[in-house]
Amino acid sequence: QGIIMGKINYSIEIEIFKGSGCDHHRIGEKFKYPEDIGKICPWLLDSINSMVRVLQFGGTLPWKYQNTEYEKELNIDGTTTEFVRCPDPTNSGIVAKIIRKRLAEPKEVGWS
Repeated sequence: QGIIMGKINYSIEIEIFKGSGCDHHRIGEKFKYPEDIGKICPWLLDSINSMVRVLQFGGTLPWKYQNTEYEKELNIDGTTTEFVRCPDPTNSGIVAKIIRKRLAEPKEVGWS
């Protein structure tokens, strides 16, 4: 029997929102988190992980980016978004959009 650590109330999806010149990602690609983390560039994933932790537990980050292309949705019909840029020092400029959606039924998480 496994140990239940808690419940996840949200699904997380990552979409490549902006950027060019990256050898690994293309605009419009979508990934489920954590199922697809092996498909995400480690540099970008490192930036995403901290924000995902905040979003998974119901939090939001204080900046809103009002009147920009990065303006966030904050719990609109159960959806909240956040944006993060890859730290790759080249000019690839990859920006990922993290999309949090409230689950109809929470999922229990833990390990065996």
